[in-house]
Amino acid sequence: MEEVVSNGSINRADLAKKKLDSTYFKKGIKVGIYSGVTYGLYTAFVTTATTYGVWAGWYGEKSPLSAMAVAFILGTLATGINDLLSAFWAIANALIKGKFEDFIKTVKTKPGLIMIFAAIVGAPIAGVAYVLAIVAGGPVVIPIAGLNVSIGAILGRVIFKQKLSPRMIFGILICFIASAIIGVSGLSGEIKPGMILGMIMAFIAAFGWGLEGTIAGFGTAMIDSEIGIAIRQTTSTIFNFLIVLPILGIIEGSGVSLIASLTTTALTDKTVLIFLISGLFTFLTFNTWYKGNSMCGTALGMALNGTYAFFGPFFCWIILGVILKNPGYELAPTTWFASLLMAFGIFIMSVNPLDYIKGGNK
Repeated sequence: MEEVVSNGSINRADLAKKKLDSTYFKKGIKVGIYSGVTYGLYTAFVTTATTYGVWAGWYGEKSPLSAMAVAFILGTLATGINDLLSAFWAIANALIKGKFEDFIKTVKTKPGLIMIFAAIVGAPIAGVAYVLAIVAGGPVVIPIAGLNVSIGAILGRVIFKQKLSPRMIFGILICFIASAIIGVSGLSGEIKPGMILGMIMAFIAAFGWGLEGTIAGFGTAMIDSEIGIAIRQTTSTIFNFLIVLPILGIIEGSGVSLIASLTTTALTDKTVLIFLISGLFTFLTFNTWYKGNSMCGTALGMALNGTYAFFGPFFCWIILGVILKNPGYELAPTTWFASLLMAFGIFIMSVNPLDYIKGGNK
């Protein structure tokens, strides 16, 4: 009798644990999708910020800046300002929730140092490339940056010998086909100025984020997601303003004086309020990306975040095209199809649809 009761208790405990795990996993999927939506909103607002105010003059036909400054320095400055304000939101959140002391302590730990390295790869390098991509090529190049999920899976296989199942390989293939469709549709007809550069920058962003996700997998397993994003955005801000921008200024020939002038002008321009919004969504998207990774696995978390390949062009079209009535943000049907195809490939790569329907994950 005691054995029956004992077995019954064990069975109930197992069922309760499975139910809890399933609920936690499903919540992780919702968090991951939310990270993709907020990344799309970040993209739309940072694009809006660089379309108006002083940025419109800098990027205009009669720009007072050199070709080097327009092509590279402005995009890096936009990323730096966005991440500066994102770091503000992240640190403010840590202060409000009593996590600031943990943030300071974590920076000195091994996982914290790994996160700093991942941040340098994913923020100043990939983040700058992403902003340069959408400024140069427009929303059409955003889905190309979404290849970071496929690249992350490949890098995980190469660096950490992680297994790639036939399903994952099939999903990667779908993503690359979608990217090729976007490339062909973007280059059909008259090639817009900067389109080639935009696509190249988008691939660099994809590689950087894929590498970041691979490296940060270890770090985020032991770091609170809200502390992780505070480390990431603080690292990006320091690296951009103290290293990347000064180096670009020296290469351009105007030195640090140009960087100081542009930074002061940008921070005092009305568009900084738009950057404040984009910084908020940047904080939210990376926070939920890290959190989603810890709840449903890094591969699936990256995949769900990768749905920005669809949400990015969508929100750019809604905000810049429909609401603000800017021409040129409409996307061809083939691009919409390719964006959805990439989202499908990301899903297939990370989740067995049959298992997902049953509530599991393979």
